[in-house]
Amino acid sequence: MNRVRVILLNAALGPLDYKVPKGMRVEPGSIVLAPLGPRQVTGVAWDPDRLPAEEVEDKRLRPLLHVYEVPPLGEPLRRLIEWTADYYLAPVAAVLRMALASASALDGARTVTEYRSTGFVPERLTAQRAQALERIAGRQGLVRELALAAGVSDGVIRGLCKAGAIEAVEVAVDDPFPEPDPDHAPPALEAAQAEAAEQFVAAVRAGEFAPYLLDGVTGSGKTEVYFEAVAEAARRGRQCLVLLPEIALTEPFLKRFSARFGCEPVAWHSGLRQSQRRRAWRSISTGDARVVVGARSALFLPYRRLGLIVVDEAHEASFKQEEGVQYHARDVAVMRAKMEEVPVILASATPAIETRHMAEIGVYREVRLSERFGAAELPEIAAVNLIEEPPPRGRWLAPSLLRELEANLEAGEQSLLFLNRRGYAPLTLCRHCGHRFQCPNCTAWMVEHRLVSRLACHHCGHVMPPPRACPQCDEEDSLVPCGPGVERIADEVHALLPAARTAIVTSDTIWSPAKAAEFVGRMEAQEIDIVIGTQLVTKGYHFPNLTLVGVVDADLGLSGGDLRAAERTFQQIMQVSGRAGRGDKPGRVLVQTHEPSAPVIDALVRGDAEGFYAAETDARREAAMPPFGRLAGIIVSSEDLGQATETARAIGRSAPRVENMAVFGPAPAPLAMLRGRHRLRLLVHAARSLDVQDVIRDWLGGLDWPRGVRVAVDVDPYSFL
Repeated sequence: MNRVRVILLNAALGPLDYKVPKGMRVEPGSIVLAPLGPRQVTGVAWDPDRLPAEEVEDKRLRPLLHVYEVPPLGEPLRRLIEWTADYYLAPVAAVLRMALASASALDGARTVTEYRSTGFVPERLTAQRAQALERIAGRQGLVRELALAAGVSDGVIRGLCKAGAIEAVEVAVDDPFPEPDPDHAPPALEAAQAEAAEQFVAAVRAGEFAPYLLDGVTGSGKTEVYFEAVAEAARRGRQCLVLLPEIALTEPFLKRFSARFGCEPVAWHSGLRQSQRRRAWRSISTGDARVVVGARSALFLPYRRLGLIVVDEAHEASFKQEEGVQYHARDVAVMRAKMEEVPVILASATPAIETRHMAEIGVYREVRLSERFGAAELPEIAAVNLIEEPPPRGRWLAPSLLRELEANLEAGEQSLLFLNRRGYAPLTLCRHCGHRFQCPNCTAWMVEHRLVSRLACHHCGHVMPPPRACPQCDEEDSLVPCGPGVERIADEVHALLPAARTAIVTSDTIWSPAKAAEFVGRMEAQEIDIVIGTQLVTKGYHFPNLTLVGVVDADLGLSGGDLRAAERTFQQIMQVSGRAGRGDKPGRVLVQTHEPSAPVIDALVRGDAEGFYAAETDARREAAMPPFGRLAGIIVSSEDLGQATETARAIGRSAPRVENMAVFGPAPAPLAMLRGRHRLRLLVHAARSLDVQDVIRDWLGGLDWPRGVRVAVDVDPYSFL
């Protein structure tokens, strides 16, 4: 009797045993199709001694239906899936689903029908049709993919198909990718860069696990340095993975990669259409895709011959997944490198305190680049005291910043205004009765977006047109915006500097790599004088003629009691400052603040990064906060407030008494309602030495709660909302 243990892509189930039919060859890692009741479910054959399953007699086992003709998932990936599930308290099946991220990749079909815009504009052009045609211009994909990209229903896309504005095309999906040439255009590295590159090249040659922190100031050429390690891996026929924190950074990276290696790498991100995901997945699984650049989800793909992992902008909070399996890609990347026995490079100009600590204690090897490449120098940073130099009433730019913008405009140089707040205004209220517009699904204010004439919730995506009259008092034309967003700053620039050509850069305007490429092209062609943007423009971009950066509100990220608020503010301002003066022309940065004596602002102005990080690290050590202690959040949510409250209280009452561990709460989450669900939080604070996962697993495993209640655990939380 031949039996096999299988993990099905169903997070509610544990491992199940199946019968292997005669003539079918199944090994650990094989991707199979198995019966489950009346359904057929994809799964992966697993090592029987790794995960326990219910004992079932041989005669009661159901036979497997099919083994897919794709390479099995390798043992290092299977161990990574187990580790991720164990560390982040997630079902193994939920982690496995990320490895099998393209269902169509398992099928044998070589073509697929996709849809694209024809350029024809139908006579009946509704607002949704117009929005769809604008957003899918240059895109191609399935109906559902185009609908998601356009922010409309599937019916709108199908209607455009019938009207002739969209056409069907047959797409070949499995053409091989071009191979990068490691000797295509090697750069002329400076001495410090060459020394750093040689360390990474030697690590690739050694073929052993070696974690590195590449700590280089903005503009120091970190990308060119780790490209040499990528080149060495390519020479040896090994695969490389480069993780980027934002999809918008992918397009500029692809251009730099293509210039160095003669072709683009294989991209992996949410903007790919189904045929592209299939092609990439299959090429990765066979080892033919030599270099993959992608978002955090690329970390779990089934690389066959992995030789190097790079995490670029490794400090970025967006590497932390906030829904589903709440993993941190930076930390999981290090674990994957360990299990694959390959080097991993964490590159950043502002490394996280956790990463710095690992370098200080010798776990990571630190490689520093302390100077910019070539003649470029770091910009001068100055604070603008908004108490002493307030903007005029109804304005947000201080006179000194405005003067610098005018001077830059006259000199023909480019400027950047940074405000990490999308839309026109964060709050809209009625001047007559004081009514505030709040999302009906979340405890969050609706944000006005004047470019699209919408009020939007940035948490659940709910949108509505701004009403003419207040819904509370029926007073017409009484709605006023409160506070600035980037759109409001852009309006101010238009009013004060009408000759300036501006661009707003946020996730609302740069929603795809193609849009990012368009923005980069306009900047390089000198078609933009002033960029007004959010954190999307703080990293990855290189514009030699951009010489002035203005931080509109440096105090914005310092409120809210977030453990990492000061560190995150420092990182953001340092990163956005790094966009200035990257060419031959010197750069300057003006930071608007109401509190110039705050430690973060003072350290930025004095250029004392080491002093700032030392003080923050000491404060963390004294409070036993990460990396010197451990945190885990327990989030209870339900559409029924009573059920959520009672469940959270029951969890709190049953908290185990464990030495070196404290449980705080439950309390309403700062975002007390999200997508129509009431939310409460408990926070676990424990010593570094405590295996807090085992404690929480035993604690919650002994409790029951109503079916409508969800209990999620966030190990090493980055968001406290």
